[in-house]
Amino acid sequence: MNISIISSSVRIGRNSHRVALFFKSYIEENKLATVDLLDLNEYQFPVFDERLRNMKNPSVVILQFAEKIKSADGVIIVTPEYNGGYPASLKNVIDLLYAEWKRKPVAIATASNGPFGGAQVNTSLVFSLWKIGVWLVPAIYLGPKVQDVYKEDGSPVDKEATEKRAKPFIDELLWCMEAKKRMNP
Repeated sequence: MNISIISSSVRIGRNSHRVALFFKSYIEENKLATVDLLDLNEYQFPVFDERLRNMKNPSVVILQFAEKIKSADGVIIVTPEYNGGYPASLKNVIDLLYAEWKRKPVAIATASNGPFGGAQVNTSLVFSLWKIGVWLVPAIYLGPKVQDVYKEDGSPVDKEATEKRAKPFIDELLWCMEAKKRMNP
């Protein structure tokens, strides 16, 4: 099984990337799946003016990104909360693709510097994902005070407590991935 993790923030000094790094390490250390970390800060995509399927000459990088999403058995979107919403960089890549998202198990992990862990971003993000037909995993991961809970390399300050919270989130994603695999032999 393969999981793509989208680290959606492209801001200078971003903290949500720590959560993406944590999940990559957690999944690999526990041998739960292979992981592709899709860091939108590294891609630096332009604002797209069309969906991939309608582009005349998409770049190799766009095609590679699309293939990573298409071939993933599941996706974790790690997003910060910006004024109750999610970053434009994430909206950009959600709208770039369509068929690649259809019935794809997607789990949402949110992060914020404050005490609520990005809980408010879920409403707008969930609506956008439903509209394009993803299979939303019925578990969320909230990352409050992310700058205090995770080191820059993604390692948690309190590994036991963080992994205890991560386990049911990842278990639910893995269950959905396995269910989809059985539905589409």
